[in-house]
Amino acid sequence: MKKTYQTILKNNTYTIPENCLAIKTIDMHTGGEPLRVIIDGFPELKGNSVLEYRRYIKEHYDYLRTALMFEPRGHADMYGCILLPPNDDEADFGILFMHNEGYSTMCGHAIIAVTTLAVKMNWITLKEGENELKIDAPCGRIHSYATIKDGELTGVHFHCVPSFVVGLDRVVSVPTIGEVTYDLAYGGAFYAYVDLRKNKNINLTLTPEDNRMIIQTGRAIKHAVMAQDNEILHPFEDDLSFLYGTIFIDTSLEAQNHSRNVCVFAEGEVDRSPTGSGVSGRIAIEKARNQIKKGQEISIESITNSIFKGSLVDELDFSKFKAVIPQVEGTAYITGTNTFIIDPNDPMKNGFILR
Repeated sequence: MKKTYQTILKNNTYTIPENCLAIKTIDMHTGGEPLRVIIDGFPELKGNSVLEYRRYIKEHYDYLRTALMFEPRGHADMYGCILLPPNDDEADFGILFMHNEGYSTMCGHAIIAVTTLAVKMNWITLKEGENELKIDAPCGRIHSYATIKDGELTGVHFHCVPSFVVGLDRVVSVPTIGEVTYDLAYGGAFYAYVDLRKNKNINLTLTPEDNRMIIQTGRAIKHAVMAQDNEILHPFEDDLSFLYGTIFIDTSLEAQNHSRNVCVFAEGEVDRSPTGSGVSGRIAIEKARNQIKKGQEISIESITNSIFKGSLVDELDFSKFKAVIPQVEGTAYITGTNTFIIDPNDPMKNGFILR
């Protein structure tokens, strides 16, 4: 055996230089959609609420978002989160989401993944049956539930913030496409929902083969809606008043499922999952159309054929809106652990994107 190889076997632990920043993460996926959970090494964020933390990180540490989400450590469709103190003692912890464009207000796939991680890491004291986590997101408090049977995790679901429809069957003119009919709804974030079954002029299949065209079309619709629609307004928080993405809807590929969702969000990211906040908005739309009843469950596919189950838990008045409390269920897995090194001498330390 060569001497060099023998040395490699003995000396395979890298000592991180003192001038470098080391950030530890646990990487996961929910329905194929990645989640990089930052657990150690990130500078302390100042504030008294998740929304204040969100403002602070945008002003002071946005370069670390790009370092962890962009290449060479991530990619154009990477997604991440930081766990933070809760807004008050009634919640377990806070969470801040990040992606290629900035910081989203709600992320269902991340809630499912972090709830799974809380069980796997013994962050909570578990009991048989349903275990509740109260998680403060930028959009408000999320109630998440981990079901334990015989000591094993058998299911995760969450109840989203009040979700509501702003308008049904709105029409926008989109360059190169023409008129597009969409629904505007909120499920922790605002989306323009475009049902391809109503928009025959959009020639898309919601499959990986059309991924590039899905991105291009989704971005065009998003920008057209943003330019025209002046009702993308949260009734209580200005920080939540923006259009996050476009969600395309079509017939499911599997007959037992209700429909298919493909979401284009942020700066042209395609969600590999059916989109938790998007499914929350879908439940509000289905209720507004009288196509779902309390307790009824629907299964929604993603571009990777993964499934989220959505249902209607409750109804309530939310400012001027008739809102619903949706439930979304999915499955997450741990894919690895990382210690990322931010070397101050690296000219690409803050990351880059090639699309």
